[in-house]
Amino acid sequence: MVTGGNTGIGYFVAEQLAGTGATVVLGSRDPAKAEAAMASIRSRVPGARVRHLRLNLADLSSLKSSVDALEVDTLDAAVCNAGVLLDEPRRRETPDGHELMFATNHLGHFALIGWLAPLLAAARAGRIITTGSFVAKPAQLDLDDLQSTHDNRPKEVYARSKLAQMLFGFELDRRLRAAGSTTLSVVNHPGGALDSLTPSRPPVHVRTTGQRLRGLPAGILLQGKDSGAWPAVRAALDPSVRGGQLWGPRLFGFRGAPRLEPVRGRLADTAIAARLWDASAELTGISPFEPN
Repeated sequence: MVTGGNTGIGYFVAEQLAGTGATVVLGSRDPAKAEAAMASIRSRVPGARVRHLRLNLADLSSLKSSVDALEVDTLDAAVCNAGVLLDEPRRRETPDGHELMFATNHLGHFALIGWLAPLLAAARAGRIITTGSFVAKPAQLDLDDLQSTHDNRPKEVYARSKLAQMLFGFELDRRLRAAGSTTLSVVNHPGGALDSLTPSRPPVHVRTTGQRLRGLPAGILLQGKDSGAWPAVRAALDPSVRGGQLWGPRLFGFRGAPRLEPVRGRLADTAIAARLWDASAELTGISPFEPN
């Protein structure tokens, strides 16, 4: 299952997983966009097994029904990829009253994994793959202002939401290991992934010749979203991957084949991660892989 699998990096994660023969579920709010993405995948991967699950991470009350609609007994991997980045200064909230970026990028995935936990635990070696961002590394999480009521600068709110998402991925694995679970939690980030360096996948993504040419200089250091999907796919499929690892692009963390990265700085702050977990469980009413 790939959240946000109908567009951007999530689309290429889904396309690449389908290319290995996996059955892929696209978690998406928009059925029309999901249908377009599935048609694109099938045009490139003959015989692709792909389906859509209506999923709105910003609506916590809807997530159990979405998981029930999967109608499967096991789930091998959940790729927590979907995210929203707002560029307007106006603070927006979900129907539950949570700040939209924090709710979608972190709380929605936190609750979703809680509902998916039995399916992942039933798999022989289930995996939760959390896609963060390199912008999260210098971010600072204010546990007294998780909803960004006092500091609502959009880029900073987004960076904090991605930091929360990555801290969740690491804390989840620590808890899984302590419980003796066979399920793994792995974190990845796509580096610098630009639309102008991304190959066309009409109608999901169309890159003009002008955009391609303008993007060439950036290709020295950055990459397209097709390459940005590689760390998540590696984390999902590679049998040598271990829980608690961080995977990102090889060249300075911005582009190239996936490699292991050290977990350090704020990403390694276990005290903050544990407090964030408790706050997230209180806000969502669910605690993944724990009795609820």
